[in-house]
Amino acid sequence: MNEQPPGAQRGGPIATDRLLEPGQFAALRTEAAGKDLLLVHVASAAAFQAAHIAGAVLVEPGELVSGTPPAPGRLPDRARLEALLARIGYRADRTVVAYDDEGGGWAGRLIWTLDVIGHGDWAYLDGGIHAWVAAGLPVATGPEPAPQPTRVSVTIDPGPIAEIPDVLAAIGDPTSVIWDARSPAEYLGLRSGSRRAGHIPGAVNLDWLALMDPARQLRLIADLPAVLAARGITPDKQVITHCQTHHRSGLTYLVARLLGFPRVRAYHGSWSEWGNRDDTPVETGA
Repeated sequence: MNEQPPGAQRGGPIATDRLLEPGQFAALRTEAAGKDLLLVHVASAAAFQAAHIAGAVLVEPGELVSGTPPAPGRLPDRARLEALLARIGYRADRTVVAYDDEGGGWAGRLIWTLDVIGHGDWAYLDGGIHAWVAAGLPVATGPEPAPQPTRVSVTIDPGPIAEIPDVLAAIGDPTSVIWDARSPAEYLGLRSGSRRAGHIPGAVNLDWLALMDPARQLRLIADLPAVLAARGITPDKQVITHCQTHHRSGLTYLVARLLGFPRVRAYHGSWSEWGNRDDTPVETGA
């Protein structure tokens, strides 16, 4: 699997070397017995022990976020990231394959984190554990042996990260689109997990749930480019995506990357930050 830097593809068909079917990944593991793959299952410890792919390492969602109010979904500090990566046996020369048990939100969050540290050699197992089980492939239960820890030092690339000034600059900019991955009720201001309700002015709402196909074990829907284009989310624009805590927008970030969008960033403060401030503009309704 070849490493591709952000923007290597220009909004064409989905990157098939980055989006793996269960059978394809099973064959890849068999064929590449000497190749160093790091398979990461992002879920709770209980879910991992109930069913996972043998040889996977567990990353719990709380390890990918700072956990600090009022914006708990922001990126952890570098020391915490290095400790996590060292624990799972990460190396810069390994291909990381990510999956989860919920349709790609947490796997996408991990992939965004990899982009942030400059690791472009990654892939997503489409449908995660649900698709794996449906394909009749073997499932392991219980804990896995602890991986051999590594020494890790990372540099944070701000390119995939959007902060409040970046979002403010994107409002009203015809070359940018702000993609709100929350539910329509949250977008309209009918409910909120923050002190203020509503959405960022000019943001477009495309719920992350609309991107996964329940009839196909939560694989990504087939007509992703058309669905995004109908909302004005196109590869010629800078895309800034967010949700409440940059969990659901892990999937929307991942989708834009799989489609080869050259300029995609995630606002990791998300609505938990924006909606709890008094100096950020807010709209309600459609």
